[in-house]
This record gives sequence, C-alpha cells and structure tokens, in this order.
Amino acid sequence: MYRAVILPLAKQDIKNAAEWYEEKQTGLGKRFIQEVRSKVSYIRSKPKATVVLYDDTRCAVLEVFPFMVHFTVDDSLKLVVVSAVFHTSLSTDRWAKR
Repeated sequence: MYRAVILPLAKQDIKNAAEWYEEKQTGLGKRFIQEVRSKVSYIRSKPKATVVLYDDTRCAVLEVFPFMVHFTVDDSLKLVVVSAVFHTSLSTDRWAKR
C-alpha cells in the first residue's frame, strides 16, 4: 500500500467544504470528511485505478458528494500526493493552477 500526503491547500479545500456542508445540515460535514478519508484509502491501495486527467494528475470522484480528489503518484517512493479536493463544477483552469 502506498503512503499518502495531503498538501496544505488540499486540507484547506476539505475543511472549507466540510464547514459548508455542516452549515447546511448537522453531521454532513463530518460525513464529507469520512468520505474523503475513504477515497484516499482507496487511492492508497489502488493508485493507478483512475485515469490521468491533466499533467501527471489523476482524479478520483467521491461516491456521494460532487467532489474529486486530485493526486499524483510517485511509484519510486510508493507515495500518493493529494494536491486538491475540488467540487466537480469548478473550471479545469483552476485545477491546473494548483
């Protein structure tokens, strides 16, 4: 299994989304965080299961929430680096800027 590193900007993405969902319904922010953790765990076990969408960055879609985890894979270090967790409606221009 690969190790995972979540970069600070990606952590902020998760925090912002969780806070937004929590404002909408109590407990929903926590559910969002749990789903992100579950997806990162899946990515760690099968890092090449998703396609490369841009540069060397792969994306994995969350099951319930309309968000994608953007990450790169370093096979030599057995490492997954999560660079962003973006809503699926965001422009691809914003993805590439990260």
